[in-house]
Amino acid sequence: MLARRHMTRNFSPEPVERSTLDRVLAAALRAPSAGNTQGCDLVVLEGRGQTARYWAATTDAEWRGRSRRYRGLANAPVVVLPFADPEAYATRYDQPDKRRAGTPGVVWVVPYWHVDAAFATMAMILAATDAGLGVAFLGNFRGETALKEALDVPAHRCWLGAVLLGAPARPDPPSAS
Repeated sequence: MLARRHMTRNFSPEPVERSTLDRVLAAALRAPSAGNTQGCDLVVLEGRGQTARYWAATTDAEWRGRSRRYRGLANAPVVVLPFADPEAYATRYDQPDKRRAGTPGVVWVVPYWHVDAAFATMAMILAATDAGLGVAFLGNFRGETALKEALDVPAHRCWLGAVLLGAPARPDPPSAS
């Protein structure tokens, strides 16, 4: 499965079967989670009407016009948005089984809410690959505040990026990177 995994940049707009999508999402929910906090929420957008909200919040007309990949990416029938919840980790690690004696709280050397959201994302990517879906991960480069507002996501959640899912289409333009 790892050898087959690659980022798809051109999707068919045909819907993803419900059972397949459920398996992919279930894999994300089974990913490791520090302290079993489960502090990663997944916002699932399906169909052009919902996925357009993602594109409107994170891109602009100029970018869409100059991007050679936008049309193929925007065809993805499913966009999954992982959001990490730092407050969930603060609450969990303030519990008696996690609190260290003599310390006022956890000093987060590594923000595990990001690590756990990344684990969930990778589990999703691998499950999608195993199911024969095309998949792409797009990083969080712009539009986080607008996206949270458009989707009514609490302001304290941290958006990791977007996982695009669907049947791959041809041609699939290679990345320059």
